Amino acid sequence: MFVTGHTRLGSSADLPQGQQKAASIRDVAQAAGVSYQTVSRVINGHPNVREETRKRVQEAITVLGFRRNATAFALASGVNRSITVLTSNTLLYGYAATLQGLEEASRAAGHTLGVRVLTPEDDLDRTIASAADTGGGLVVIGFDRLGAAALDRVPAHVPCAAVVEAPPPGSSPGLPAVWADDREAARAATAHLLALGHDTVHYVAIPASTGSRRSVGPRAEGRRQALESAGVAVPEPSGKGWDAQAGYEAGKKLARNPEATAILCGNDDLALGVLRALHHAGRRVPEDVSVIGFDDAPHSAYVTPSLTTVRMDFQGLGRAAFGLLRTRLDTGQHAPTAPPAEPALVLRESAGPRRT
Repeated sequence: MFVTGHTRLGSSADLPQGQQKAASIRDVAQAAGVSYQTVSRVINGHPNVREETRKRVQEAITVLGFRRNATAFALASGVNRSITVLTSNTLLYGYAATLQGLEEASRAAGHTLGVRVLTPEDDLDRTIASAADTGGGLVVIGFDRLGAAALDRVPAHVPCAAVVEAPPPGSSPGLPAVWADDREAARAATAHLLALGHDTVHYVAIPASTGSRRSVGPRAEGRRQALESAGVAVPEPSGKGWDAQAGYEAGKKLARNPEATAILCGNDDLALGVLRALHHAGRRVPEDVSVIGFDDAPHSAYVTPSLTTVRMDFQGLGRAAFGLLRTRLDTGQHAPTAPPAEPALVLRESAGPRRT
């Protein structure tokens, strides 16, 4: 049994109704008659706590309505629970959804999450060193060349996990990483268009995370593999960016090619630009040209025509990356989270049979 009625100057009991201060880890320790280090061990499931003491602490937590604040807990216990994400973009759907998954997983585990946006002007070594100084570990989103370059520079002693493009078959990144098989997904999307009777499939590419050619990258490679397996021509990829404007510019050129009846786009933003360019050129979708996007961004189901696309579980990638990092931070105590769902082709209105 313990007593919660004792107060001290400035305690929550002295505050007006509705303005009570949240209980701290030290409040729990005082109420249970233990040290705050003992409370820390109970919260984290440490085995070296007597069962009687554990019950007393848990009762104090319940009565006080204690909810652990990650920042305050780190200061009080000396345990660093801050994670820093390095990314070059926070606006594009794939990046934003990955960050959402990371935030959800870190919050549920009582960690704080900070985001450092990389720019081409950054001194990457200095940026990484500054982020690593927080001591809680790094997550790198390596979907592009800048993110991949940052990942290559993370020192081996720094706890780190990454979300990356699918690596070449038979290889893997040099540190814990998660990815979706977008190479196979692009192959399947291309095969679907060929099965609809199209002679070949043009590609509007996203920038690759390595190299400088549009033909490099798992999505470009998957499309090429499908075309080569079918024994058909492999048109040179087009596109110079990630957004709808880049898709529009590439789409204007493709719209002038009467033999371009099927287009695979590296993401849904590019596909939106392509749809607009085809509309301005008077080419109907899917009657004259079929278009497939990639990622299944939320807006893709609500454009006209609705966009056939490849669904990617970016939130799952973020959660899985946090699981990998947490495993390294707490070796032997926590298992990685479940792997993300495999990419899947979502059939809507923008792709159909070739009309002769």
